[in-house]
Amino acid sequence: MAAKTSKTSNKKTHKRLTLADRTALYAARRYISRSTEEALDLRIPFAVRFKDPLVAKTNPALDFDKDFMVPWEPGLASGPTSARFAVVDYDGTANVVKPPAKWDRRKNTYLDGNGKELSADDPESPQFHQVSVWATLQHTLDHFESGFGLGRSIGWGFEGNRLIVVPHAGYGENAFYDRNSKSLQFYYFDSGGKRIYTCDSSDIVNHEFGHAVLDGIRPHFFESVSPETAAFHEFFGDLTAILMAFRNNDFRKAICEMTRGDLSADDNLASIARQFGKAVKDQPYLRTAKNKKTMAKLKGELRPHELSQVLTGAMFDLIIRISKQYIERGKSGGKRISPADAFWDTIQRVQRMAIHPLDLLPPVEVTFRDYALAVLRAEEVAGPTDPHGFRPMTIDVFIKRGILDKNDKAELMQPHQVFERLNVRVFHEAALLASSRAEAYRFIDDNRPQLLVPDNVDVIVSDVFSARKLTREARRLPRQILIQYIWREDVRLNGARFGEFAGRTTSMLCGATLALDENGNVIAWARKPGTQLVGNSDRVHKEQAEGERRRQAFLDTLAARISAGMIGQAAGGALGLLAKSIAPFTSRDVDGQVRFELSPHLSLHDDETASMGGRQWQISS
Repeated sequence: MAAKTSKTSNKKTHKRLTLADRTALYAARRYISRSTEEALDLRIPFAVRFKDPLVAKTNPALDFDKDFMVPWEPGLASGPTSARFAVVDYDGTANVVKPPAKWDRRKNTYLDGNGKELSADDPESPQFHQVSVWATLQHTLDHFESGFGLGRSIGWGFEGNRLIVVPHAGYGENAFYDRNSKSLQFYYFDSGGKRIYTCDSSDIVNHEFGHAVLDGIRPHFFESVSPETAAFHEFFGDLTAILMAFRNNDFRKAICEMTRGDLSADDNLASIARQFGKAVKDQPYLRTAKNKKTMAKLKGELRPHELSQVLTGAMFDLIIRISKQYIERGKSGGKRISPADAFWDTIQRVQRMAIHPLDLLPPVEVTFRDYALAVLRAEEVAGPTDPHGFRPMTIDVFIKRGILDKNDKAELMQPHQVFERLNVRVFHEAALLASSRAEAYRFIDDNRPQLLVPDNVDVIVSDVFSARKLTREARRLPRQILIQYIWREDVRLNGARFGEFAGRTTSMLCGATLALDENGNVIAWARKPGTQLVGNSDRVHKEQAEGERRRQAFLDTLAARISAGMIGQAAGGALGLLAKSIAPFTSRDVDGQVRFELSPHLSLHDDETASMGGRQWQISS
C-alpha cells in the first residue's frame, strides 16, 4: 500500500530506522503511546474503505480512510501474512490462487504483482483487496486486545494461531466464518451489471471477524441450540462492525456533520452492509441497528439474524442516549460540548461498556439477559459511584427492549457492596489461579459445594487467563483472573417429537465463569446450572430449579429445530464449506452420544425462503 502523507509523516525528522532498531522498539510497544508508534513506523498506513462502495457513492466523504493505521510486526510477509492472519486468495469457482500482495521490507509497504505500491487508486485489484481485508482485521484485533477491549491476547476457537483469510473465495452472495477450515471466506457476485466483492465492505469483514473473536473467547457457545445464543453470535458480528466504524475519527467527523449531533437522524452508522443489502435484498441495508424490535414481538423466533436485532437495537439506543447526554451535560455545565467531542466521548464509553462484559459471560448458552447483566456489572466495577446515571439509563434501555424487566431494576438499584469475597472452604491465592488450568481445577475441586459443582461430574477448566483492562480515562483497573469451567449432564431424548434422534442420549452443557480481582474479590460469577442436587440450602434448591428450567427449554427448542428441519449432518474440511446449502445446526456422534451444535459455518445472512429437502437452510454460495 502506498505510503501516505500525513500529519505524522510531515513531522518526521528522524532517520529511517533499521529493522533491528524497529524490532527493539516493537518489543517495548506496550509502553509506547500510539502517536509515538506512528512516528517510529511501528504503525503502518493502508487505505481502507469506511464502509463499502455504495456508501462511498452516496456520500463521497465516506469513501476511503486515508489515515488508517495498523500495527507493524517484525514477521510481516507476502500474502499478507502476519502472526495472527494468513491471506490465501484461493477462488473456489475459478479454481485458481490469485498472486499475493508482496511485502517490501525496505519500503515498509505492500506491492502488487508488478512491483507497484498498492493504493486506493486501484481499488479493484485482487492485491488491494488482500491488503485491505488484512489491514481491517489487524486493526480490529488490535483494538479487541487493548485495555479498552479485553485487555489480553485472544486465541481462536480452533487449533492454531493464524486465521486464514480468503478474499475471493468464489461466486456467491455471502461471506462466512468457518471453524473447521479455520477461515474467513468472502464471496463475490454480480448485480446490476457490477461485480460486488464482500471483502470490499468493512462492515462485512468486521461482522465475520466478530464471529471468529467470539468463538475464540467462548468456544462452547457453538454447542447450543438456544435461539439467543445463536442470535448473540450475529449481534456481536454487527456490533463489531458498528463499533469499528464509529471509532474511526474521519468517519465520526463526517457523521457528525451529517447529523448535527443527532445520531437518530442518519442511517450510515446504524446500517450494516448497505451495498450487499441493496444488491441481494433490494433494501437500503442488510440489517439496521435503528429498529424497534423487542423480545415480546419476536417471541418464539428461531432465526438468529432476525432475533439478534433486538440486542443490536438496544446497544444502538445506548449510543444515541449517551451521545445526547454528553451534549446536554455540556450545556448545563456552562461549557458547550461540540457534537464531535460528544461523539468521541460516546464511543470511548460505549466500546468499553460493550466489550469488557464479554469476559463476564457464562461459558455456555448465553442469553441477552446474561449480556445485559454483564454490561451493568462491568459498568459498576469501572465506576461504582456512577455520578451521571449511566447504569439506570442502561437498565431502562434493556427494559424497553424486553431484555430486563422492572423487577430487575428494583433489585439492581438496591444499595449493596460493590465487591464480595467468595466463601470457600479451601483458600487459594487468586493470582496463582491464572497460572494453569491444573491450578484452577484444584481450586474448583477443593471447593465443589461452595462453587455449586456436583461431586460426581467431570469438571473441565475450559479456559483460564488474566486481563488488564482500562477505564475510559485510560486508568488501569485491577487485574482480573477469569476461570471458565464446564461439565456435561446427560439428557435422554424421549418421544416422537425428536424425530430420528428419539431414544438417543445427548448432553446439556453446564458451568460457570468466575471473575476475581487480585485480592480474591468476586467481580462476577455467571452460572449455568444443571439439575443435580449438590446440597440442601435455599441457594442450592434455587440453582436446581434453574437447571430444570434450562433442561426443559433445551428439550423444547431442540424439538422445534428438528421439526423445522434445521439440523443437518456435521460437514466441513480443510477447504472450507463450499456446498450450496449448509444447515444452521449440525449433529454428530461423540462417545455414543449425539451432540447438537451451531454450524461451524456462520454466514453473513440467511434466506428464509431457501429450502433443501424441506429444510430451511442458509445459503453459503
